[in-house]
Amino acid sequence: MNENNFDDIQDFSDDEDELMDDSSQNEKFEHYRFVADKGQSLLRIDKFLSVRIEGISRNRIQQAADADCILVNGTAVKSNYKVKPLDVITIVMDRPRRELEILPENIPLTIVYEDNDLMVINKPPGMVVHPGHGNYTGTLVNAIAFHLKYEHGMDMSDPRLGLVHRIDKDTSGLLLVAKTPEAKTHLSAQFFNKTTQRRYVALVWGNVADDRGTVTGNIGRDPKDRMQMRVFEDGEHGKPAVTHYNVLERFGYVTLVKCELETGRTHQIRVHMKHIGHTLFNDERYGGNEVLRGTHFAKYKQFVYNCFAICPRQCLHAQTLGFVHPRTGKEMFFESILPEDIQNVIERWRTYTESRN
Repeated sequence: MNENNFDDIQDFSDDEDELMDDSSQNEKFEHYRFVADKGQSLLRIDKFLSVRIEGISRNRIQQAADADCILVNGTAVKSNYKVKPLDVITIVMDRPRRELEILPENIPLTIVYEDNDLMVINKPPGMVVHPGHGNYTGTLVNAIAFHLKYEHGMDMSDPRLGLVHRIDKDTSGLLLVAKTPEAKTHLSAQFFNKTTQRRYVALVWGNVADDRGTVTGNIGRDPKDRMQMRVFEDGEHGKPAVTHYNVLERFGYVTLVKCELETGRTHQIRVHMKHIGHTLFNDERYGGNEVLRGTHFAKYKQFVYNCFAICPRQCLHAQTLGFVHPRTGKEMFFESILPEDIQNVIERWRTYTESRN
């Protein structure tokens, strides 16, 4: 066996990860199955699997366990589980085993920067990042595969190339792509070591009390709703996450904030802001597509619904991206303007606020 079909496990630590896009289902698909021998001695499952799957690190296996992707006799276990004789061990994902070939598709790309080692792309809202369950074509990776194949003769099916991180389908903004194995290793290490600079702009419900602050709290999948993430305050579940924010502009019932990620967890900004009572505006998955603040007047509600129609997604944009170039050692920094849908909603709220004063 090789690592390629297990490569997605690394993405469970990515910022605002695409693994739980709107096409995801609760259904799980088996990728690997092992049955322990009758004479199997008690052994941690991460050690058990590390010697049975070629090229897989124990850290990768532990990430899979944290994401409830390792089952023993049909029940999710953690990485310290001790394998017993005749245990049936399966590794599952929320997508079927994918073919190694990623089909190039001629889809327009907004390339902010490109050299022989990497690309920085400005992703539009509504585009799924990576092929997965229900989205095997039309993704950003399919578009990148076309660009690299016909411009540079590269094969995006090679797991050593490609996206270094992800953002949600309905989040817009900057993404980093590695064009060589050396670049991907170097850039991935920067994300792992939290030395990159990533700032997002978000419109959230409510008048955020403090001009700046920090949200901490472990983030993991909600056991009551596997399509959502949540904050666990017991310190034993989920993964540590830290989000810094500061207020850019106040509109009374909503606030424009800038968020900086110290860690990168699935839906981190969306979950942390909801945790402190400020769900992202029009974030359907986390309840932000309801009128959460304001008056009960029909005119106001219609104004909000009109804003939802203008920006039919969570108001979140990956605005800046900073990292060290893997070859030159030069510090690179990129910034993208807010997309038109978010700009229009902000202008609507600005006008509404001014009319009330």
